[in-house]
Amino acid sequence: MSVIADRLPAPQAAVFTEISPADLPQLRRECVSGAAWDAVIAGFDEVCQEQIHAFAAVRWPGVTCEPNLFYLDGRIVGGALVMVQALPLGVARIAVLKWAPMLADAGRDDAERLRAAMVEAVLAEYSRARRMMVSVLPAASTQASQPAYRALRERGFRRGSTLLFPNRYMVRLGLSDSEQRKSLHQKWRYHLNKAEKGDLHFERGGPADLGQFKALYDAMSERKQFPDHSAYETVDALMAVEEPLRPELFFVRQGDELVAGALIFKAGKRAVYLYGATSDKALPARAGYFMHWQIIGWLRDNTDADWYDLGGTDGFLGLHQFKKGMVGEAGVIRPVPPVVNYADSAWAYMLGMGAYRARDLLQHLRRHLNAWRNPRAKPDQPPHVPQDDLQ
Repeated sequence: MSVIADRLPAPQAAVFTEISPADLPQLRRECVSGAAWDAVIAGFDEVCQEQIHAFAAVRWPGVTCEPNLFYLDGRIVGGALVMVQALPLGVARIAVLKWAPMLADAGRDDAERLRAAMVEAVLAEYSRARRMMVSVLPAASTQASQPAYRALRERGFRRGSTLLFPNRYMVRLGLSDSEQRKSLHQKWRYHLNKAEKGDLHFERGGPADLGQFKALYDAMSERKQFPDHSAYETVDALMAVEEPLRPELFFVRQGDELVAGALIFKAGKRAVYLYGATSDKALPARAGYFMHWQIIGWLRDNTDADWYDLGGTDGFLGLHQFKKGMVGEAGVIRPVPPVVNYADSAWAYMLGMGAYRARDLLQHLRRHLNAWRNPRAKPDQPPHVPQDDLQ
């Protein structure tokens, strides 16, 4: 084992014993406005982009967003932005939770019990009282055991859809510069050393500089002609929210010319790489290596984040190699678990699962159509990364 790995704290052990709902703390649920929700969750350890009301309202305009806060002994302990999706012809509705419920304090000794209690409160309102299927997409855990997903399965949630390329690449923050550099894979470190010898300069931007990033992003999209499946249309809404939810904007210049940029979500304990853009001069200058190295240091020194989540790869081999090299020895590669579904009503479950199967089929056909129209956009299928057996 490396010296770096020896210095890292051991992951917390997860115990998968079935917990009776009757043994869980009783939480008070409160549905609040979108503005109030965003203000409160800004201080959550597990806050994420998908749970921001300002983001969700733009990303999924056809759903009703219902922000739920949960209280224990008068104090907020977590929350879940529940998106209520009506099925065609109004035959039923589905309650969707993406990367939720979130804990306000993930370091509490009773954190997983509180998460389970929040799940029970959600089921009481949406499954039993309102007769909906409840669909949860847990976040990828840094723990190999995926405790949140396992707990949902033990509670009776059934396995549903899986992301086509589920792996998330996560860099561990908090190391010194020398330790972080040692963690990098040798080839990644080689390219970083080359980049640092060039005429590259890193700078932090602000909301007023968003136009520069957009111009770079649009030029890159036109040059590569890849289909964009991201939530890029939400950038304006995200940059309009208050701190600390507003993403950070970073640039790299070669001399006076802008060659790379990135938008980074930095609230909570997990920072996330949202969107990046490069010019055609970025590759020979190795600007991507330089930019991410600088971002890692900035996040360590200026945020409470323990991890820097680089996102996925959409199956592209080059992205896999780049991100795996940056994750290095100290980081982890973990899959986003499958969606899990639960309903007290057999009818609600049948209708909900039918809708999901139809959606999955449509997305599968759309992906093949895009690949046929633009062969350059066809994923390269990265080498297999071992995953836990998430049954």
